Amino acid sequence: MLNQNECIYVAGHRGMVGAAILRRLQALGFSNIITRSHAELDLTDQQAVREFFRSEDIDLVVLAAARVGGIQANNDYPAEFIYINTMIQANVIHQAYQVGIKRLLFLGSSCVYPKYAPQPMKEEHLLTGTLEPTNEPYAIAKISGIKMCESYNRQYNTLFRAVMPANLYGPFDNFHLENSHVIAALIRKFHLAKLARSGDIAGIKHDEEIYGTIPADIRDSMALSTDNELKKGGYPQVLLWGTGGAYREFLHVDDMAGACLFVMGLDPCRSSGGSDSPVPPFLNIGTGKNIGIAQVAEMVKEIVGYEGEVVYDRTKPDGTPRKLLDTSRINSLGWYPEIGLRQGLEDTYRWYLQQ
Repeated sequence: MLNQNECIYVAGHRGMVGAAILRRLQALGFSNIITRSHAELDLTDQQAVREFFRSEDIDLVVLAAARVGGIQANNDYPAEFIYINTMIQANVIHQAYQVGIKRLLFLGSSCVYPKYAPQPMKEEHLLTGTLEPTNEPYAIAKISGIKMCESYNRQYNTLFRAVMPANLYGPFDNFHLENSHVIAALIRKFHLAKLARSGDIAGIKHDEEIYGTIPADIRDSMALSTDNELKKGGYPQVLLWGTGGAYREFLHVDDMAGACLFVMGLDPCRSSGGSDSPVPPFLNIGTGKNIGIAQVAEMVKEIVGYEGEVVYDRTKPDGTPRKLLDTSRINSLGWYPEIGLRQGLEDTYRWYLQQ
């Protein structure tokens, strides 16, 4: 169990997962929480991270800081994805050990598993095959973080654990259309197309101010000029990458936050399967349910209230054909998700509209 009086450092508290963990900690009565923005502490700077850990009396670390993005971002910025994530992980994990911190939670990603891993993917499938090319640099960085945790545990007897979440969505997601994940991109695309069809130019400009520039291909699909006017004779459509045939597992970020604190609070040994056994060094976190991208798109379309056409750009990649996590390990320890996909999508869209 976690102690409310312990000092917890949440790295990446402004990101979607970090923010959710921070909210959950505060709701549970934790008050001794340390956070630093990127401007205050650059986690890729080894000396700065060393000085930070030596100046603070930290008991627990949640490593949620990372450079993240969807297929397009991974494809466009592979060097940044492997460099930034590797440096953050190496600095934080090593300095946590150096100052004597015993418990650390590292957030991995389901993309660490091979592209054609058996479904559902078990923890033991790690490093058994070739990765998906579109996010290989990011996946390699995350694999190194998992192995760092395992290595420090083996050599120094730390309790550094890693969790592999399914595709996450929810409040504070990144909705910029050049580097967002699938659900965030779907919500924004359908919302913008709805505004375009109704001629709500002010609404489009407001959305762009909050969530970033609308890429040219999306603007063209929505029949919008560069000043957000509807082109004469234009008919707004929603343009989606790939075929819509890929399958994904989606987990609400609030469920993820609950799982993270659950895993951090587990004793080194926990009864599982009728006998005392060590808690595994890394665990899958998910819902155990797969759904097609085309089905998710239809669900988001309905929730947003868009009534126009959806067009799939089949020249763009689908990514891994199917991704479903085997969550039997964490389920056997007592954790299950609570938020259904429909409810989670509705909550996320309400949050989106309130910004």
